[in-house]
Amino acid sequence: MTPHNRAKINEIAKKVLLPGDPNRARFVAENFFENPKLVTDVRGILGYTGKYKGIEVSVMASGMGGPSCGIYSYELFTHYDVDTIIRIGTSGGLQEELEVGELVLAMSASTDSAWAHQYNLSGTLSPCPNAKLFSIALKKAEELELKHSAGMVFSSDYFSSYNALGADEWKSWARVGALVQDMETYALYSTAMYLKKRALSILTMTDNCVNGKSFKDEERMEGNRNMIKLALETIVEDAK
Repeated sequence: MTPHNRAKINEIAKKVLLPGDPNRARFVAENFFENPKLVTDVRGILGYTGKYKGIEVSVMASGMGGPSCGIYSYELFTHYDVDTIIRIGTSGGLQEELEVGELVLAMSASTDSAWAHQYNLSGTLSPCPNAKLFSIALKKAEELELKHSAGMVFSSDYFSSYNALGADEWKSWARVGALVQDMETYALYSTAMYLKKRALSILTMTDNCVNGKSFKDEERMEGNRNMIKLALETIVEDAK
């Protein structure tokens, strides 16, 4: 066990889905897993282990923000010897053509966070996903005919307009090509690369910052089904 996870070592699968929201972790377990078991609930962060198409998979929330995601992913990779984490998160669209519910596969992540300072690098770290996972997910999205895009995401310490920089702070990142903004992908990718583990971030675009289109409140959980299915199908294909 760790200070943030009460699961025993053998209760966490080698493949983990990592949403931010604990309720989304429950949604995954109840709607996609065979025989799900709650293995941790420390600080209200829910974690479950079950099977999907015969493959053992865990799902555990990471909370909001890079530091929180970094803590949970680090412990999963090191203490629980997890080899693969796929983030299944929500995001704000920075390009007008992105449709509500569209999936975004993060080819790389940029940030305004100081997360990578811990590595004492003399330049700027631009972390990316595991190439095999990304390739599988991209192919699966096409096979399943899921609306999707792939490119750079911007992981920010600041949520939307909740910051002193102002409501239009995102526009500079949109100008250089960031597809969406989240808060966690950069920390996950950096942690995975540093520990020589595998990670992928698949995001659902829920709120478009350009045109103001968004999910209705009642759609915000159900609207993640395509993302969850793609992540799980990626794990199944990767296991072949």
